[in-house]
Amino acid sequence: MVERESAADIEADAARWVVRLDRDGKNPDLRSDLEAWLAADRRRVGAYARAEAAWTHMDRASVLAVETRSPEVGASPVRRRRVIAGLGALAAGLTAAFVAPRLLARRYDTALGEIRRVPMSDGSVAAINTDSTLEIAMRPNLRAVKLERGEAWFAVAKDPERPFVVESGPVRVRAVGTAFSVRKREGGSDVLVTEGVVEVWTKDGDIAPRRVAAGERMFAENDADALTSPKADADLGRQLAWRDGQIVLDGQTLAEAAAEFNRYNDRKIKVADPRLADERFVGWFRTNDPEGFAEAAATTFNGRVSLSDDTIVLRGG
Repeated sequence: MVERESAADIEADAARWVVRLDRDGKNPDLRSDLEAWLAADRRRVGAYARAEAAWTHMDRASVLAVETRSPEVGASPVRRRRVIAGLGALAAGLTAAFVAPRLLARRYDTALGEIRRVPMSDGSVAAINTDSTLEIAMRPNLRAVKLERGEAWFAVAKDPERPFVVESGPVRVRAVGTAFSVRKREGGSDVLVTEGVVEVWTKDGDIAPRRVAAGERMFAENDADALTSPKADADLGRQLAWRDGQIVLDGQTLAEAAAEFNRYNDRKIKVADPRLADERFVGWFRTNDPEGFAEAAATTFNGRVSLSDDTIVLRGG
């Protein structure tokens, strides 16, 4: 017969996990091990929440002693219980239901020009665009994603029991099994749906959620009382070409194209001639090739390009 782990042992192990994660939190294997440990016994989630709260509020050396010191022969068990009890007492105001989801969240950041694909434990996949930050939390009844800045595309595995919800400021986007992107902008968020259907609404808003179907896009304003209708858009594939590291231009102005390249590169394009900025262009480029774009545009419109360490200037001929 396997002996059930005591509450005291769980509290002590939870304290050790907090210390280990504080030291080596960037190690993905450590986080995976923690999730496995938490999943094995529901009592561990509460113990870990209390231990983390204690770690925040008490002197680190007190918690560290739980991990680094082995009990001395003949040492009083009362002393050990006091240390463990202290972890719980300091966290009495926090509940596991509030803290635990945050503990299991994973944060992803992309640098300027970086495009990253992230597989999720439920089978979903996120493609994260340049200069973006998001947090993913897989909970028992909810798959929660918080887009703090930038843009991401999601291919969502079907699981009706666990909705997939993206938070982008006050905007919310919910899907069960579909594919869509969210780009956080000033004043709201762009939602593009490439497969299935999503529902879009704003937090604390009185307007019913809008359904956005495959081939449609919608700009959801942050204003809780304003929710526009989705529109069909045959241009979604071009707009999502960034997933493959591409910028595809199909009649965009040179000013618009320059702004798109500048999202991915430290070396910025400046269109110095206003008339040239309004010219429209067609072409396919890598996101990391702003100079190639500028040269092609200059050739097409009889312009010229001047280069410096941090700027590519496109002028008329």
